Amino acid sequence: MSGASREALASARESLDALADNTSVDAAKLADELAAVTGLLDREVSLRRVLTDPAQSGEAKAELAKRLIGGQVGGETADLLVGMVRSRWSRSRDLVDAAEELASGADLVAAERAGVLDDVEDELFRFGRIVSSSSELRSALTDKVADRTAKAGLVRELLGGRANPVTERLVVRLVTAPRGRSLESGLNALSKQAADRRDRMVAEVTSAVPMSDAQKQRLGDVLAKLYGRRVHLNLDVDPEILGGVQVRIGDEVINGSIADRLAEADRRMAG
Repeated sequence: MSGASREALASARESLDALADNTSVDAAKLADELAAVTGLLDREVSLRRVLTDPAQSGEAKAELAKRLIGGQVGGETADLLVGMVRSRWSRSRDLVDAAEELASGADLVAAERAGVLDDVEDELFRFGRIVSSSSELRSALTDKVADRTAKAGLVRELLGGRANPVTERLVVRLVTAPRGRSLESGLNALSKQAADRRDRMVAEVTSAVPMSDAQKQRLGDVLAKLYGRRVHLNLDVDPEILGGVQVRIGDEVINGSIADRLAEADRRMAG
């Protein structure tokens, strides 16, 4: 993706991350619904063109998406889709690619919550190796005239009981709806997405007033350089810290608030 689509995808990823931090959201259901939306947009070329038409306002496209799809999916899926169609896309097909990535991302969120994300990443890699070493298996899974149900059954026969259910769902979705990709490239993309998810860190950031987009970007860049990996910011506002920010990553706390500095000055004076 390039230009506007890259920015729109980044925004969609942030929205998914925000949902991922809410444990009341059913990640597996979200994945299934996003996969269904992907299939719909992939089939209905005219619909996705309307939803990405730069001549239409974001609000008009959002209202259309709500009318056509909102009642068929859960609130979280509808919110993600509405946010996506409000964005600008360089190509209409980029919207479909983004919806598919979010579907896979939601499944990886489910794996992350269950503490099996490392296993899923490893299983995707190993399945890719198996496919590349067996031309017969590859042909069976990529046969364009073969029944989708039969290919899904073959994947379940191969992975059922031997791999995590998330891995199985991801591979079934790939072989039944490759969308023009080779099986190997699809598996590589899923493996990379799992690796990116595994390397994600979450920082709880508290500030006295809401942070601007520029401030959030700068803080995210600084933390990424400090920890050597992508950092997602969970933002909160607490006027009692008076100013500055307080950042918590795991058990580590980085204090930059005025209240903290005053408390430290009091401790030094008392000493």
